[in-house]
Amino acid sequence: MRLWVVIPAFDEERSVGATLRRLAEQTDTAFSLVVVDNGSTDGTARVVKEFAAETTAFDVRIVHEPEKGTGAAADTGVRHAIAAGATHIARTDADCLPHRGWVAAVKRAFGDGLEMVSGPLLPRTDEFPLKFWERRLLPAVIDVAALFGRFRPGNQDPLFLGPYVMMPGCNVAITAGLYERSGGFPRTRIEDVHEDRALVNRVRYVTDAYGLREDVVVYGSVRRLRAFGLVRTLGWYADHRYKPDIVDIR
Repeated sequence: MRLWVVIPAFDEERSVGATLRRLAEQTDTAFSLVVVDNGSTDGTARVVKEFAAETTAFDVRIVHEPEKGTGAAADTGVRHAIAAGATHIARTDADCLPHRGWVAAVKRAFGDGLEMVSGPLLPRTDEFPLKFWERRLLPAVIDVAALFGRFRPGNQDPLFLGPYVMMPGCNVAITAGLYERSGGFPRTRIEDVHEDRALVNRVRYVTDAYGLREDVVVYGSVRRLRAFGLVRTLGWYADHRYKPDIVDIR
């Protein structure tokens, strides 16, 4: 198993360092890392290059994708990894902290026969003091979005080989073979298409070997929830029924 981790990043100078350090603290560091700088205007690339010069835990690369979009950047990163020999790819985001056992848990899931896996997305507690409702509501928002997804007409097709499962883009792993067979992430912007949901549905046409594991844990930022509020955040995840003026919350 040759695992690569992919991180798309846009103007994440303040956040990406913590993500990189958390990856260096993994219980299993037998992987390679590629960060995709998606046209950042700040010091994101500098932070990644400084980390790459300092760490000996794993190989670190940075590639550039000028086409704006989380889907485009994620696809560029995954395909770079596959071209470099990756057999399995895990993705997280530049404002997230994977659990220290995340890589090991991903590998166990693949070893058990899954071709695509995700798990819980829990709120970060280190960004700023969390209010009680923020601590409880991020998981609740994810649960509501997952429930909505099971009944959403766009997720229904008799040709699907398995049920709809919500897999956040910041906590998903897939085999290289399945990524290529399914077509991978659509090269889109997050404000147009939730590329993680699109990938899940592409995968559902070719296999049912995907699922959730409780030990595949990532801690995500609540900055969007704090900026949008509960109702608007639910609307955002429910197929962009809420369209904010500013999408890239920093």
